[in-house]
Amino acid sequence: MTAQLPDSSLALLREGYTFISARCDEAGTDLFQTRLMLRPVVCMRGAAAAEFFYDGGRFSRAGALPRSAKHLLQDAQSVQTLEGADHYRRKHLFLELGSRDSAGHLADAFDAQWHDPNHGLPVGRRFDLHTEVRRLLTAAACSWAGLPTDAPTIGRRSRELGLMIDQAGSFGPVNWYARWRRRSTEKWATNAILATRLSAPDRAPATPVEAISFHRDNTGKELPPDIAAVELLNLLRPVVAVSNFIVFAALALTQHPDWKDRLSNGDDHDLHCFAQEVRRYYPFFPFVSGTATGELEWSGHAFKPGDWVLLDLYGTNHDPRTWANPESFNPERFRSWQPNPHTLIPQGAGDKETGHRCPGEDITVELIKRAIRALAAAPDLQVPAQNLSFSLSSLPALPKSGFIIDPAPPRRR
Repeated sequence: MTAQLPDSSLALLREGYTFISARCDEAGTDLFQTRLMLRPVVCMRGAAAAEFFYDGGRFSRAGALPRSAKHLLQDAQSVQTLEGADHYRRKHLFLELGSRDSAGHLADAFDAQWHDPNHGLPVGRRFDLHTEVRRLLTAAACSWAGLPTDAPTIGRRSRELGLMIDQAGSFGPVNWYARWRRRSTEKWATNAILATRLSAPDRAPATPVEAISFHRDNTGKELPPDIAAVELLNLLRPVVAVSNFIVFAALALTQHPDWKDRLSNGDDHDLHCFAQEVRRYYPFFPFVSGTATGELEWSGHAFKPGDWVLLDLYGTNHDPRTWANPESFNPERFRSWQPNPHTLIPQGAGDKETGHRCPGEDITVELIKRAIRALAAAPDLQVPAQNLSFSLSSLPALPKSGFIIDPAPPRRR
């Protein structure tokens, strides 16, 4: 019998990432029912739940997110909200933009920004790694996409894209402010789409902004400028969100210094294992949501069309049935790991070719690897005493100090 709990809104705010898994553990189940904001919801966790949720078109994104989050993370008529043939065609565009070759080009742009003597990481002064990496990722994403990279543009877009990420799980004035600031970003993106279309290239699109500007839907029409602008933001914002993973990678290097020398040499397999463990171990998205598309049954529970469901991403990444000693940070586990689309799911599960799994995972992993290598090899960056703890009740979670870095003291002659 499915466990049923009263309204859990306050508990979710209090517990954050561990909300679903804690109740599953208490009830000895992978599924329970409760209410959030008085709305009935079914919560699930584990690899089997991820396979059920993502495969077979059983769940839709329609009505799955409150407007407060949807406007910041997706918006109406974006690729995440589409289903069937419309979703497949739009998703194919993002799969091409997130290919391994494209990931390499974006990572090269990130490397160039990181090491730029004029606009890279600050030299000779204290700085907050999270803020600076967001700026570098914004500049790299704009350069790669074929957009302007002047300092005022990058500064403003970095702040606005950051607000979309930081306030997606919030309510009230801070969320309203982030959504108000997003309107400025949407206007900028719409102008970029219109300017690109005015160029009317007589060749295949050479940049991501051209690919989005001239993409055609299943009726053969170009996307309306405002929808194309939303998709441009859906390309840029996830790149900027990788800053959270990079800060946690820096934290892992600080807490596991034995890995620093190994990673400074840039062995790709070591870097890959470390990046994957950062994605598994540290908090990113707590869960994803969907609504049932029909009458379904799983783990003894009968779903009706429209039922709201949350799949626990963080809890699945920490499931002891899948991961030995899941609360230990251990990159070695990925040396022998067999890739499985339903066990390592920090950015969603399933097949990215046919489902709703994030098409940018290759980009995410490559950006984390480049940052790890740069951080591990940098002799002139010091981590002063600070509060590097993080709370799993904060969505999204980050070290409380943000991760402050000092320049190394000058060497004595």
